[in-house]
Amino acid sequence: MFQKILIANRGEIALRIIAACKELGVATVAVHSEPDRDALHVQAADESVCIGPAAPAGSYLNIASIVAAAEITGADAVHPGYGFLAENAHFAEILTDVGLTWIGPSPQAIRAMGDKAVAKGTVARVGVPTIPGSAGPLASVEDALTLAGRMGYPVLLKAVAGGGGRGMRLARSDRELAAAFELATSEAERAFGNGAVYLEKYLGEPRHIEIQIFGDSQGRVVHLGERECSLQRRHQKVLEEAPSPALTGDLRRRMGEAAVAAAQAVGYVGAGTIEFLLDEDGSFYFMEMNTRIQVEHPVTEMVTGFDLVKEQIRVAAGEPLSFGEPHEGSGFASRGHAIEFRINAEDPVSFAPSPGTITTLHLPGGPGVRVDTAAYAGWKIPPYYDSLIAKLIVHGRDRDEAIMRGRRALELFIVEGVRTTIPLHRRLLDEPDFRAGRMSTKWLERWLAARREEEV
Repeated sequence: MFQKILIANRGEIALRIIAACKELGVATVAVHSEPDRDALHVQAADESVCIGPAAPAGSYLNIASIVAAAEITGADAVHPGYGFLAENAHFAEILTDVGLTWIGPSPQAIRAMGDKAVAKGTVARVGVPTIPGSAGPLASVEDALTLAGRMGYPVLLKAVAGGGGRGMRLARSDRELAAAFELATSEAERAFGNGAVYLEKYLGEPRHIEIQIFGDSQGRVVHLGERECSLQRRHQKVLEEAPSPALTGDLRRRMGEAAVAAAQAVGYVGAGTIEFLLDEDGSFYFMEMNTRIQVEHPVTEMVTGFDLVKEQIRVAAGEPLSFGEPHEGSGFASRGHAIEFRINAEDPVSFAPSPGTITTLHLPGGPGVRVDTAAYAGWKIPPYYDSLIAKLIVHGRDRDEAIMRGRRALELFIVEGVRTTIPLHRRLLDEPDFRAGRMSTKWLERWLAARREEEV
């Protein structure tokens, strides 16, 4: 086991990693930008190092500063959390070159799954269903028009190196596709430094289902069930739950087997997520792989009883997976139902960021309630980073109990001084469609538009 781990991140995920390290008896090093000097993860770690100014490029994305911090503090491993450098293969290689352990998959696996077109080809070769589309990046708008003519409209252009909806354009005709091609390539170039795009068949009302997988250096790969992530705004997840109300036992088995096959195709080691789109007819298609721990990993922890962050650390240290053998054909048994609410420092109607000082903070508790946060009363939320300030996770014996616990916890979750998305979550829990589990990746956008019309 490692002696000291540097956490190359901030906020609630940095605190989550510190908590896992404390339970494993491992010392921790926090890095921080200048405005994060008083952040909770800095106070909780055994040591801390300032690595630069507010802008992420000068601090949390500054590889040289992070490596230097690890070397001067004597850390022997680095955990990247999620976001920032978590899926940066170059960073992983540099750490290895200087004798530090990267707590994550190999750089080769990150690269193979980081390029969406390459990832699609990789998993298709092992029989994982993929959305019909181009075999790789499109060479020209003419190639896009030819392929769309064969597949039929509507189609979706996506950035090869994309994420968060950037470099993504919908087209329903040749004319729209020609215009969208130029917009998508220019946006992708600006956002990712790579203007390559590919084409996919557009699915009407899909659900977003992701499968948590884990692999070790002994070659074992397992899946820990699914998470329903369909409630999204501008391709950003708002609420997640496990298990999905849409999956049958057979569908769960087939999706789990496909996820394991995808991970095995790149010799995956560590925690990862295979994301699928589930069509209305029950067909599912590989979308992408996230080669890191996910924001929503707590819902899987709640329904399995496994500590995924401690498992990441153990696996990176060369230990085999500590999970027992799954039930034949059905994966690991799910214990009840869990829902995660992302509490962002945003206006609940316009979603405009709401940085500022938290003047009052009361966190809910009681049976089946967990809050992952780095916020505290008096903390000034900086405007430079992600707006997530807390994750509220509730667990119940079934989905109905989890929803009721969510309602109770949200009513007792008090944040003053900044606007948050708590009122949005309260309204969502009262929606008949949500209560019935009827949702798709398009549902929340329509619901929000309808609410805005009602308020005009």
